[in-house]
Amino acid sequence: MSPHVLILGGTAEARELAAALVAGRGVRVTTSLAGRVARPGAITGEVRIGGFGGADGLADWLREQRVDALVDATHPFAETITANAARAAAAAGVPAVVLRRPGWRPGPEDRWHSVASLAAAADLLPRLGRRVFLTTGRLGLAAFAHLTDLHFVVRSVELPQPPMPPHTEVLLARGPFTVAAESTLLYDHCIDVLVTKDSGGRATSAKLTAARDLRLPVVIVRRPPLPEGVTTAPDVGGVLTWLDLALD
Repeated sequence: MSPHVLILGGTAEARELAAALVAGRGVRVTTSLAGRVARPGAITGEVRIGGFGGADGLADWLREQRVDALVDATHPFAETITANAARAAAAAGVPAVVLRRPGWRPGPEDRWHSVASLAAAADLLPRLGRRVFLTTGRLGLAAFAHLTDLHFVVRSVELPQPPMPPHTEVLLARGPFTVAAESTLLYDHCIDVLVTKDSGGRATSAKLTAARDLRLPVVIVRRPPLPEGVTTAPDVGGVLTWLDLALD
């Protein structure tokens, strides 16, 4: 029987990993999505939508489906899912790895302000500008809803839901984005400050280069810490190497 790998997905790396495992390794792959995006990109292998019912529910699923390895390839800010995955894998005795792309690092010409949360970002904004390009995801807009004097340009894959700032313009788009396009967006919308999470990766990093070129301040929300003791890999290649050992 082929080994069964569960991927907690939602990222480009998760899709790349599923395709590599199905095409080249003869592995049964199930990718689990939270279901927050109505039209996710194409995924190779089996796909399930929805939660497991916390760590205990996930542990039961791992046992019932005879999962041989768990790969947490969720977004770096999916803190609850990552914590539940670590607990579930330990409870079920399933080897697990967290795929975490490296975070972004500022260069000498960047004007970055590092903060611990969306709330801290909102507190800082009135001192940095009046027109804000906000790329923190559609689920976190409530943290900025009280900033009635600022104008927000929000980019999201899908339409956000209230609460949100009263002066909000929504741009529906999915990366990757180019530096030229990001520079044009910042210029055309007269942006004073960019707010983003430290997602890492190249698909959405062009906005940081554009902000640097335009000498704009950037508010960066730091990643939450990983659960203690988890095994990590920085990319798909690292996960494949780990899986070779875990499934041996």
